[in-house]
Amino acid sequence: MLKLYHNDMSSCAQKVRITLAEKGLPWEGFHLSLRKGEARTEEYKKLNPNGVVPTLITENGTVIIESTVILEYLDDAYPDIPLKPDDPIARARMRLWTKKLDEGIHVNLATVSNAVAFRYQHIEGRSQEELQAYFNGIPDPERRARTIDLVSHGTNSKYFGPAIHCFDTLFDEMDAALEQGTWLTGSQYSLADIAYMPYLTRFDHLGLLGVLNHRPHLRHWYRRVTDLPSYAAGIGDWLNDTYLSLMAEKGAEAAPSVKAILEGK
Repeated sequence: MLKLYHNDMSSCAQKVRITLAEKGLPWEGFHLSLRKGEARTEEYKKLNPNGVVPTLITENGTVIIESTVILEYLDDAYPDIPLKPDDPIARARMRLWTKKLDEGIHVNLATVSNAVAFRYQHIEGRSQEELQAYFNGIPDPERRARTIDLVSHGTNSKYFGPAIHCFDTLFDEMDAALEQGTWLTGSQYSLADIAYMPYLTRFDHLGLLGVLNHRPHLRHWYRRVTDLPSYAAGIGDWLNDTYLSLMAEKGAEAAPSVKAILEGK
């Protein structure tokens, strides 16, 4: 059986669980608490040196990391329910969408999430020494420096404004693509749609989905994907009330700052 190391609210884990649900694949889960640093233990980093989730163990015991790679693997290894477009051009579009995530969008989601809400989870119950030890456990020095700045300064972090503008551009691009077809690559639902579901969901949970008010095609797409059974299996069934209440509360506090940034004030 497939084995998945994951976290309930991790956007990258969410997309893998959605894909597993679409494929109807059974899997054994190992849930890791990111706030407790369970993905940064030396034992886990033998599987995933980056100290992040998800990590997939295939049926023959091979370790696969990076959510985009995991999605492609699952579609290649279990092709009976295909999630890549048949048309080569549409398939290329799919890969351009997922490439975009890996080249900056995902980092920007972490930036927005940490600045608005998760910084409070990082700080809670930790002394300054314990917090520094927690930061030191982040393997990538660039990610470590960014996380420290976001936790220290919140929405005033130098990383926050550029991340919000990045999403503003992304949502315009998604809306334009969806004006041309039902799904991001055209007429066929694909891994591209699955990959982006968690990102809109995070904005929803942060109470920032008002950015879709003038993007009707993206708004309708989001309504459709949240109605899918695989969305419930991959996201809905794993929602953590503690996270949701924190994101709702802190998102409401951050909304004026987001509005001001987007209006150029």
